[in-house]
Amino acid sequence: MLTDFEEKELEEISAKEGVSVERLKRLLSAGRVVIPRNARRRSVVLKAIGDMMSTKVNVNVGTSKDYVNVDEEVEKAKVAVRFGADTVMDLSTGGDLDEVRRRVLRELRVPVGTVPIYQAALSCGGAIVEMSPDDMFNAIERHARDGVDFMTVHAGVTLSAVERLKMSDRILNVVSRGGAFLVAWMLHNERENPLYEDFEYLIEIAKEYEVTLSLGDGLRPGCISDASDRAKYMEVITLGELVKKCREAGVQAIVEGPGHVPADEIEACVKTIKNLTDFAPLYLLGPLPTDIAPGYDHVVAAVGGAIAAMQGADFLCMVSPSEHLALPSIEDIREGTTVTKIAAHIADTVRRGQRSRAREKDRAMAFARKMLDWETQFNIAIDSERARKIKEGRPSESDACSICGDLCAIKIVNAFLNKFNK
Repeated sequence: MLTDFEEKELEEISAKEGVSVERLKRLLSAGRVVIPRNARRRSVVLKAIGDMMSTKVNVNVGTSKDYVNVDEEVEKAKVAVRFGADTVMDLSTGGDLDEVRRRVLRELRVPVGTVPIYQAALSCGGAIVEMSPDDMFNAIERHARDGVDFMTVHAGVTLSAVERLKMSDRILNVVSRGGAFLVAWMLHNERENPLYEDFEYLIEIAKEYEVTLSLGDGLRPGCISDASDRAKYMEVITLGELVKKCREAGVQAIVEGPGHVPADEIEACVKTIKNLTDFAPLYLLGPLPTDIAPGYDHVVAAVGGAIAAMQGADFLCMVSPSEHLALPSIEDIREGTTVTKIAAHIADTVRRGQRSRAREKDRAMAFARKMLDWETQFNIAIDSERARKIKEGRPSESDACSICGDLCAIKIVNAFLNKFNK
């Protein structure tokens, strides 16, 4: 895997992440860090994901059958990057899927991911159970050939895992779209998941195009009542076995995780997945520790994401305010990206390898507040535009904010301490 990257590139990542080149190489060789980049997309900005690296953020965009506007989805992707997304995934299911994917790849320089089985299913006119294994692998190769840097493949959804699902007391059986496609396909065709059965072929494609495989969590829990059940962990055990196959073949692999998990189970969930997959980089949607906040699920996911990343999760998928409700707007993407960046930074303030670097930003903000240095505060802020807009929207006659004005605690004590110290 190291042969894919030049020494200069590794040195740049090393400086950005605050780890030595030697340690970065060791983590890459062990598969505990990945750097997604397709062999056909050499201009992509390199992002290191995994142990000791800063917590990364992904943002999903994409059309749906009910709403197709390619320009808007591309703009969403650009807004996501502008507000801190490290990667973008195109999850389009409506309109010309090739057009959306290729435009996102062409107009962005960050790593781009996809879920090829969506296109495979739609190529059959939406008759999911009529997909052939060739349809699935042809879609995967098509995306790889276009330059996709990482792709979700639900190879851990097996017949044995589905048997565990049937015996479970889950309320929401399957909430992963790709997972649902494969469960329906297997039950209808009474056959094993082709992505699992022919995983070596999948590895061949990934190796040829240097695509990072994101091993999808097709059986992730869709509500906190369903968290931590046998079906989920059956899939995780399988994903751990597939990670080993990827590493033996020199293919980079990420493991995807849940979903909806109560706050007091997040630590155990993350650490169990990490151990079962030999500490492969862990990519989480959320997790969401409550189910009753539609319209605010981006906040819920940020809370869960911060807890998860503190415990070892490496890669957080943005959840928007419209999650569970509607296709996100451009403003939803901006807000969701920002709160996920906040969660990532909170985690980095305690994360191995990142703690001191992350806390230095908070320390700089504290000194800027002490000096009432607004410009520095805006520059440090995760969303400087919003901070500036709020401050300038209600100006103060003093150099403090309009909450306190001349009664600002910092200003008063600064003045008396300065007088006393003279």
